[in-house]
Amino acid sequence: MQAVLKVFGWLLLLQGAAGLVNGLLGWWKWAHDLIVVNHLPFLSGYEVFAAIVIGVLGFVLLAAGESLSSSSSSSPGEGE
Repeated sequence: MQAVLKVFGWLLLLQGAAGLVNGLLGWWKWAHDLIVVNHLPFLSGYEVFAAIVIGVLGFVLLAAGESLSSSSSSSPGEGE
């Protein structure tokens, strides 16, 4: 479960960062089709905000994956 959360967290964080850079600076014209935010028509005009939300969601998934991995590595009687 931790590996799945970490993989999806990194993917969302990468999509959020790429969407933010592309939305703010207009770079990466070649990568326009690789960024998920650009394929969702209901986000037209809100690409920067959506990229920020996607990046934060990725960070949250990474933190949840790390939290699960650290809590599963501790022994049951360690906190007592």
